[in-house]
Formats: sequence, C-alpha cells, structure tokens
Amino acid sequence: MARYNYNLGLCFYEIAFSFPDNVALSYPENSSFRYSELNSLSNQIARFFINKGIQKNQVVALLNNKSINAYASMIACMKCGIIYTNIDFSSPWERTNKILSTCNPVLILDDGTQSELIEHIKKHTSIEVLDIHSAGFSKAIVSLDASNLKETTSITGNDPAYIMFTSGSTGFPKGAVMSHSNVINFIHWGQTTFDITPSDIFTNANPIYFDNSVFDFYTSLFSGAALVPISIETAKDPKSLVTAVNESGCTVWFSVPSLLVYLLTTKALTRNDFKSVRRIIFGGEGFPKTKLKQLFDLYSHRIALFNVYGPTECTCICSSYLVSERDFEKMNELTTLGYLAPNFSYVLLPLDEFDPNTGELCLIGPNVGLGYYNDPERSAAAFIQNSDKKYAERMYKTGDVVQKDAKGHLHFKGRVDNQIKHMGYRIELEEIEAAFNSIPYVNEVGVVYEKINAELGQIKAFVNISVKDKVSADLMKEVKNILQTYMNPRSIEIMSFLPKNQNGKVDRKQLLEIKK
Repeated sequence: MARYNYNLGLCFYEIAFSFPDNVALSYPENSSFRYSELNSLSNQIARFFINKGIQKNQVVALLNNKSINAYASMIACMKCGIIYTNIDFSSPWERTNKILSTCNPVLILDDGTQSELIEHIKKHTSIEVLDIHSAGFSKAIVSLDASNLKETTSITGNDPAYIMFTSGSTGFPKGAVMSHSNVINFIHWGQTTFDITPSDIFTNANPIYFDNSVFDFYTSLFSGAALVPISIETAKDPKSLVTAVNESGCTVWFSVPSLLVYLLTTKALTRNDFKSVRRIIFGGEGFPKTKLKQLFDLYSHRIALFNVYGPTECTCICSSYLVSERDFEKMNELTTLGYLAPNFSYVLLPLDEFDPNTGELCLIGPNVGLGYYNDPERSAAAFIQNSDKKYAERMYKTGDVVQKDAKGHLHFKGRVDNQIKHMGYRIELEEIEAAFNSIPYVNEVGVVYEKINAELGQIKAFVNISVKDKVSADLMKEVKNILQTYMNPRSIEIMSFLPKNQNGKVDRKQLLEIKK
C-alpha cells in the first residue's frame, strides 16, 4: 500500500487497481468474485448510501451472513466515511437492543438471515431495515455509477472505520471503535509478520461479528489475497469445515484455540489435511498444551504455528509468537505471548509492589482504538493517560495479568477480574485451568469461583474428557499432584460439552449457574 493511502477506501482502490483479476472472495460452493467486481459493487452501494442521505460518521449495522453484498457493504462504508458494525443475527433481542441503543444506526442491512431478530427490530425500533438480497435493493444499485468515488478522499485516518461490540462485565456490551489509521497499521503488521502475498488464500471461519474476523477480512482483502467465507453451518460441522479448507486450497488459518481443539477431539484433522496451509494462527484464549502438542506433532514439519494475542480495543492483535519444540518442556504453562509487535509499547501496572515484572498490561501505540462508542465513562476508565509521560499519551488497560521473563517475553497469567482471594491466597483461575489442561485426556476445562457469602467461596471445575472410564476422583487425584493445596477445586464435574459464549470461548457465567 502506498504512503498516500491514508484511509481504507483509498487502500482498497489501490488493491483493486493492482489485482483486478485476482479472486477476492472464493466460496466453498464454487462461486467466486474478482477484486474488480467487489470494487465496482462496493462503489455502487456507497453511492446508494450517499443518495439515501447517510452522512459521514453515521452508523450502518449489518446482520452479516458473509455474502458478497455484505462484504461489499462493509467496504462501501469505508469509502464514504460511514461507520459499520456487524451484529450477531442469532443474538438475543435484549442484547441486540442494548447494542442498537448504543450505536443508533441509521440503517440496518439484512444479509438474508431470516432471523427472528428482524421482527423484534421492526416491532421495537423505527430503524429502517433493508434486505440486501431483495429485488428492490438490486434495482436501486444496478444503475448507479460503479467508478471510484471522489468522496473517499475526504476521509481522514482518524475517522472511525468500524465498531466491534464485545461483552462487558456488567452485561452491557461495549462498542470498541477502530479508526482507519488503526486498521491500516494492523494490515501492514499482518502482511509483514506472516509474509502475506496476493497468492494467499485465507479462511474466514470466524463469525464476522467476532474480533478475530478483523484479521481474516482486512489482511486478505487489503493484500490482494483471496478470502474463503465459511458459513456458520459448515463451521459447526468438523468434517465439512476441514473439507472446505482442503478443497479451497487455503494457505492461512486463524481461529480461537477452541475450534482447533474441537477438530482434534473429533478426529476431523489428520496428517493429510491442511495440505496447502502454511500458517496456523490462533489466539483469543489459552491453547491447552496437550492439544497444542498434538497439533504441533501433526503439522510443524510443514506448517508454522503462531500464538497471537491482542484485545478488541487494540485492533485485534498486538503480539505473535512462533511455536517451537522447546515450548513443550513445561506442559502446565501456556505458550508465551512473545514480544509485542513493532510500533507497540506497554506499561505493567504491578499488582504487588515487590514484583514489578508482573501486573496488568497497558498497551500503547497506533493500534490503540478510539474508545467505546457513546460510552465516555467506560472509555475514560479503560483508555487512560500514561502517568510516566509529561505529554499526552493514551494507553489501554487490558485487564490481562502478564509476567515479563528474563528474555523480555510476556506470559499471560490471567485476568484481573478472574483473580480471586481464597483462603488468604491470591489465585488466578487460569492457573488452575492450565493444570487441568496438562492432563492428556482433558479436552476442555472451565474453572469458576462461586461465592458462598462475603467471606467464603469455593473453586469449581467443569471438564470435558476423552477417556470414558475416568471419574471426578481420578481427575482430582491427578490435579492435586500439580497444584498447591489451596488451589485445589472443591468439586469437579465431568460434562459432555462445555457451554460457549458467542465468540466460541468457554462461558464462565453459564458455568456459575450450574448447580449440583
């Protein structure tokens, strides 16, 4: 991307000009669309927005089902300065209503979802809902000019590009706002770190409303590479998912570890799969070492495995680490986060004055977002001034507890909000989970702390295992050999599956509601 491309719309124009005949979107159902087609369609949709009177910095929401019209609508928003946000069309109305109340979209685009959510929106709001697969929409855009827009040049790098809603500890979703400059810096980092070329083919197995999809979407379509949109139905079926990746010739995979663990546990992945893949990238949660070793043994001779880390509020990813054989010398520790990406810096806010190398990670740099949309109070609490500097420098308090080792590598130790005080000891719930994950037959684990009263509580573990003849007592015996006594769970419940949140991670809130 040339230096004068100070916004994402200009970036995409250059990519489309440079690689007009490259495949941009390659659907497993054998349909594909070139960059020239995606550029023209997004130009027409952008003019449609302008003709409707939608102004720069207003919000358009998408119930996105990964069609070409949906991807083109996202790009169209960038080209005319509209802020887009993707909403989970399977989300409960109560949560969606909170999101809509926060971002106040002037238009909702429905990507043919046939979702019950549409009826709630029409019943309870006055927001216009438009089906982007309807004959009316097609008729409205077909006659519009498909050439590049002059309006794109009026967008600055500091203008918002998108809002990514993430869960909040209060139950009220937070809308992290990312600027054009945030994303452009992120794209450059992704291209450099993973050696991305226009011949690459990316998976898009991540839900489009989920933070991880930012990497899929931007690193592929702003590099001249192809993106393979994988449907929700395919992503849920392990064999269908692996087949789609194999047959599409995908070269870059990115997902949460849970999805890879699922593919391993169901034996959907074999040594002969992922033949074209050259990068497996995972992040968003810890990868159990026993399962990571299984993946490493399958593919490390021909595929590079990367552990990445980064909060939604800092444009998806801010560090990466290439996994190697030496990372399995200690099986009860998570893989290191490595070093932060170039252009990033950090401050540790110590939790203990006697241990300055362990504390809450605060991130600094050009990927730090603009705050939470329409939420000044929570923005002020999370995006704070670096008190070490005598000039204005914002940093984001991640809520993640990390430890810096002698080499300067950062190691994830837990969440500030997952740190408990039990029997007088300060404990990270993630440390207990790491102990369970070091047991070979444990597939997944979730550990919670259930308060009994103001002074007392109990640690409870919920585990999915691959060996049928093991019982809770067996697990308790093994974990007692790993953990200190005060960390031992009061109870262990073996489950056929662990509940997940909308992003595919183990949902501790649901686990807390399970009563024996």
